[in-house]
Amino acid sequence: MVNHKHEKGTENVLILQGGGSLGAFACGVFKAFAKKNVKFDIIAGTSIGGINGAIAAGSRNDTPERDLEDFWLELAQGSYNIVPDIFTFDFDYQKYQTRLKRSPAASLNAAFFGVPTFFIPRWFNFNLSNSNISQLKEYVQPPWKWTYIYDNSALSNTLEKYIDFRKLSPKMHQNDANTSNSNNNTGTRLIITAVDVLTAEPLIFDSFKKPIEMKHLLATIGYPQYGFPWVEVSDGTFAWDGSLLSNTPIREVMVASPSKNKNIFVVENYPKKIEKLPANMSEVMSRAKDIMFSDKTQSLEKMSRLITRHVNLIEALYDVFEESEKSKIDKDKIEYIIKEHSLLVQKHGAKILKLNRITRINPETPYPLQNADFSLDTIKELIRQGERKALEYLK
Repeated sequence: MVNHKHEKGTENVLILQGGGSLGAFACGVFKAFAKKNVKFDIIAGTSIGGINGAIAAGSRNDTPERDLEDFWLELAQGSYNIVPDIFTFDFDYQKYQTRLKRSPAASLNAAFFGVPTFFIPRWFNFNLSNSNISQLKEYVQPPWKWTYIYDNSALSNTLEKYIDFRKLSPKMHQNDANTSNSNNNTGTRLIITAVDVLTAEPLIFDSFKKPIEMKHLLATIGYPQYGFPWVEVSDGTFAWDGSLLSNTPIREVMVASPSKNKNIFVVENYPKKIEKLPANMSEVMSRAKDIMFSDKTQSLEKMSRLITRHVNLIEALYDVFEESEKSKIDKDKIEYIIKEHSLLVQKHGAKILKLNRITRINPETPYPLQNADFSLDTIKELIRQGERKALEYLK
């Protein structure tokens, strides 16, 4: 990689995918990074990845990895275990033998009864004494008029325990208090994404530009297919989960921070590659979800390499230009070259130096509702797996 005098250093970036309860995997990955004292300049995420990122960047304590784990354990410990797991006999046609198969019911428990510290089904969430007129109108509507099924406002109370929102606001040097130059900020920069319900345009919430508030966190997890509501983030702007557009917000980071080179770590809740074809319809649906939410930035990587070559060429030519006898060059051309160099290279010349992926391993029998399994055993196992995978990667 060619380095030039105009380059402004390198940023470590952590990208966190969405994925419901699968987000506990990222908790384990973050624990491993903390053990190895790996720091991040930018943390970006969508959906549950945005929630993980907010706790990691805005932790109330000096040990965000502990806050993140406590958050996940609180969700798991509060989850219901009313519907029992189902055990059936399954014939393995590859090994020609019958085995006892366990079908976890944790996802059904979450769907029917909710997760009290995260979301509550509407049929369990009607409190006449505390309801105002607008809430009463909402709740007396027949189900076919509903626009959401689960009330996720319970998550607000949970997150208040772990996030200091002052850390998710623009921080200026004292001398630049009246400016909006994000280069003067300190601390970890948080970028979370959503999508405008009315226009389908991406919404990017950047802690170095505007304060990130609770409404932005509720917006980034507002996935409509799972019955979560949209959130009004500003007058007339209604936001849904950013994973509807992109579950791996690398592009959004490059747009938000276009001048510094990037060393990027992507935590993949949804594996791109698997070893064998699905064996039944349950595994088919699970694999379809993997593909739907997997990282699709290969074209961005190729484009980044092409842009890097262009930037290197521009820099080489600019070095020749600076050493040349400028008196022989038209003055207007000189001004144009200097202006374009500043715009294209100094302000928008970021290169992806390395893209690192840490990927969750699917269980032996994957099923489509894995991302709604908030049982304590599953959450602990996901945390362990994330930590183990990250430590192996960092060796």
